Amino acid sequence: MVHPTAHDTPPMITLFLDTSTGPGGIALTRNGQLLAESSLHAGGKRQNSWLLPEVERLLALCGLTAAGIDLFACATGPGAFTGIRTAVATIQGLALATDKPCIGISSLALLAMNIPLSPYPVCPLLDARKNEVYAGLYRCNGLPEPLRADQTLAPETLLSTLSGPVIFLGDGACRYRDLIQSRMGAEAHFAADCHQTPRPVCGALLAEAAFRQGHSLSPEALLPAYLRLSEAELSRQQKI
Repeated sequence: MVHPTAHDTPPMITLFLDTSTGPGGIALTRNGQLLAESSLHAGGKRQNSWLLPEVERLLALCGLTAAGIDLFACATGPGAFTGIRTAVATIQGLALATDKPCIGISSLALLAMNIPLSPYPVCPLLDARKNEVYAGLYRCNGLPEPLRADQTLAPETLLSTLSGPVIFLGDGACRYRDLIQSRMGAEAHFAADCHQTPRPVCGALLAEAAFRQGHSLSPEALLPAYLRLSEAELSRQQKI
């Protein structure tokens, strides 16, 4: 879905990409205001074929070119390795070509943005397969503030470290909902279905906030945050 707007405020214009999970997304913002946003549930090669044409379409819709973007940003993981690489490489290329700065955003912080005002800690969970989850824990009274580092672990191990009311969301929370409820009972709260998918515009807002705090990167310094080794790397280590 695309939401064009028109504002005459002087730019900072941000382009944000998220292909770290199945739902891929793009957002363009100007000074925190949404210009256009597009999402598609596509993984792997479908993301590669869809991403750049959709970026070009949104830029044209807003009367912009890549040269008019002030900040390039993306979700750097954790999540799907191929998707993370797709977004990082695309943002690096665009930023290099235009000599503009980059920002990398945690996929879990992006998901936590769906619960912006919470009296309880927010625990975004992504299914990492192999009976593990990518997990974060955030204080969400506005922009999410990490209460611990993002990590990869078994859901049972995660739950053993949590106490008190917690709000869970993400596909990992959906997969392990029965386990979470059995361990935490009434202390476990689950976000509504409409909050289970990250919004690209939230990533753009996080990127702008990080930029204002002086956290921008050069394109070559923008790196994926996989949180664990890929299958190829594990296989290589086993051979060694």
